[in-house]
Amino acid sequence: QLQLVESGGGLVQPGGSLRLSCTASGFSLDYYAIGWFRQAPGKEREGIACIRDTGGSTYYVDSVKGRFTISRDNAENTVYLQMNNLQPDDTAAYYCAADSTGTNCRINDYWGQGTQVTVSS
Repeated sequence: QLQLVESGGGLVQPGGSLRLSCTASGFSLDYYAIGWFRQAPGKEREGIACIRDTGGSTYYVDSVKGRFTISRDNAENTVYLQMNNLQPDDTAAYYCAADSTGTNCRINDYWGQGTQVTVSS
């Protein structure tokens, strides 16, 4: 079965950190660009970070620049999202997705089921 599985979400206080993982099973992530997306209640889903298949290029939405870092370990078939200085506005369900073009995370072939991140004191 081809799937992506996210993990690492949870409840954290403002200013805290979490590291999300996106692990593929049934296929290799080597040639995929991987994106992280999030959707808060009542809001549209937004793309927040993307890493190309080679890992050489990354993209971040302005709201997370300087706080979030996307990285990949192809040997582990996993992509990570390190999230620092989390704020209540970061509360959302976080999803990863795989783009077989390997480029810009816009045409995604696979999606994970999501992991919840809640930032609250």
